[in-house]
Amino acid sequence: MKLKANDTILFIGDSITDVGRDRDDSQHLGYGYPLMIAGNLLAAYPELDLKILNRGIGGNHVSHLQARWQSDCLDLQPDIVSILIGINDTWHSVGTKEFGNKEELKRFEAEYRDILMQVKEKTNAKIVMVEPYVLPYPEDRKEWRFDLDQRIQIIRDLAKEFSTEFVPLDGILHSIGIKSNYQYLTGEDGVHPTIAGHGVIAKEWLKIIEN
Repeated sequence: MKLKANDTILFIGDSITDVGRDRDDSQHLGYGYPLMIAGNLLAAYPELDLKILNRGIGGNHVSHLQARWQSDCLDLQPDIVSILIGINDTWHSVGTKEFGNKEELKRFEAEYRDILMQVKEKTNAKIVMVEPYVLPYPEDRKEWRFDLDQRIQIIRDLAKEFSTEFVPLDGILHSIGIKSNYQYLTGEDGVHPTIAGHGVIAKEWLKIIEN
């Protein structure tokens, strides 16, 4: 994916993207992987005058993205939109009847497909889909796989259906965690990245540029 002059790149999702951004400052990038990516791109391509935006909101499910898609995506008319969503759909359903429920998974797929369709129909943006993940520390996170694995497969299928760029983040983080340790990447909850974890996400995202 090649960048063009004056491209607007939008990162959108949940707390993994949000990372303390100032909601009162529309240009604030937070303190995670969007900031790291922005630093790399702005340093590498000063002549392109890129505009980079963060619209992550902690706690969001895909339904929250769908509800704010007009204002936080379409109205911005991005040239590239990067989506990382899904872990809260799993996390917040643990211990409920929605966990791994087929009807719930169908709803998830329909809502995700809707936001992708809107991008295709109402913008000229290229789409980057980043798969959600959970690492197996603490131990009970392994139980989440039953629900999350099905959502990841839905996201992979949608990436193929819509011919998007795709970052297979779950597998990448696991492979690194196996060689080192999981806490190094996601601290004490298996989800929220450490500085190293954000660095991995940024590194893998940047691989799609000019590939």
